[in-house]
Amino acid sequence: MKLRSKIYLYSSVLFAVLLIIINLFIYAVFSRLLTGNELDQAGAETAKIAADMRRAAGEVPAAELLRAYVPVEGMLRLLAGDGGGPAPVTSASEQELSRLKPEYHQERQTRMLSLDGRSYAFVSVPVIWSDGAVLNVQMTKSLESTVSTLGVLRIVLAGATAFALIPLLVSSRLLSGLIMRPIVQMTATMREIKDSGKFRRLTLQDDAKDELVEMGHTFNGMIALLESNYLKQEKFVSDASHELRTPLTVIESYASLLKRRGLDHPELFNESVEAIHSEAVRMKELTEQLLLLAKHQEQWVLSMKLMDLGELARASAKAFYKAYGRDVLVRSQGTVKGYTDEAKLRQLLFIFLDNARKYSDEAITISLEAAGRESIIVITDRGIGISPDELPKIFDRFYRVDTARSRQGGGAGLGLSLAAEIAGAIGAELSMDSAPGRGTSVTIRIAAESRGRT
Repeated sequence: MKLRSKIYLYSSVLFAVLLIIINLFIYAVFSRLLTGNELDQAGAETAKIAADMRRAAGEVPAAELLRAYVPVEGMLRLLAGDGGGPAPVTSASEQELSRLKPEYHQERQTRMLSLDGRSYAFVSVPVIWSDGAVLNVQMTKSLESTVSTLGVLRIVLAGATAFALIPLLVSSRLLSGLIMRPIVQMTATMREIKDSGKFRRLTLQDDAKDELVEMGHTFNGMIALLESNYLKQEKFVSDASHELRTPLTVIESYASLLKRRGLDHPELFNESVEAIHSEAVRMKELTEQLLLLAKHQEQWVLSMKLMDLGELARASAKAFYKAYGRDVLVRSQGTVKGYTDEAKLRQLLFIFLDNARKYSDEAITISLEAAGRESIIVITDRGIGISPDELPKIFDRFYRVDTARSRQGGGAGLGLSLAAEIAGAIGAELSMDSAPGRGTSVTIRIAAESRGRT
């Protein structure tokens, strides 16, 4: 059974059962109240008849009193303790009541009884007669009018239940369709993605705020993540096959050269080994960068915290000096704090410092300052600079400003693309200002406090 049918069936049955239970409860309460009221009235009427008959007992014969007070639809009886007494008097329509066996009661009795499928109220009231004997004044009164009223109530409730089931079934069908609509859309979208190989998203109503729309937004977010990962994987395969071809060709060429002439020309050995080693190192760096770029930012392990950016900048400058022997001057206007991931920010600084080292022989400067709710880091060099028309493309993958530079000096063109990915992951903003012959300044803007703080 389909989920739509289950929702329709379960909701319809549940509402129908609840409606029937409510109507049965209404009928039971009303029947109890109506019957109880009739019994109370019969009891009060019998007590009044007993009192009137007792007052007139010495003056009017008992049989005459019974005929005077007999109910319109019922029977009146005067019964002694030994079962004796005048004959009961019945109304013209209730002659069958005379067949009831007389039964003496020492205490007052009020109850319902049934005879030939008809309902009656029976009341027995003990009374002290004029001669001192204790007699029972017993009245049996038809409740058919009450039964008829309850029958009409049953018909009304049954009709109301049947009438209410029609909109109930329609609303249950609409409800099941409303609940299943986004699920059906998801199924159709996933089937279309499977058949066409293209990612699609659900069309949602922006004005709705229910859980179904939230589920649709979650589905669209999942599709966006899958599409992003797919594109990154596809880009990784394309980039890897393109960029790794050159170093592999170089390694293969030098290996073939060593194989053919290495034994006869020892002077080729050092050159070949150095070239193979250099290309292998570059392949390792390139592969690591490609793998990092292929990973979605949400999959990066980040440890965001509030930290001293000046201390991090000075530690990075010291490590850079030890690695490349280049001085980096750090300038800070007081203590500058930033909410970031230490490892990723350090990697970001090294990318820009390494670019400054490659394209500048003069001093490199890191400047830090606090600007309201932001902290600003500026890395400046006095190198060859970049022309204005090249600046919009510098963060594109594999884009290199000067194609004449060697790969050993200029890298594979992944550094700035990786920097943009890292900045996006830690919530930093990048901007670059450069001019040919004057150098380059890279600005990193970082939140001065957690975005979750008020």
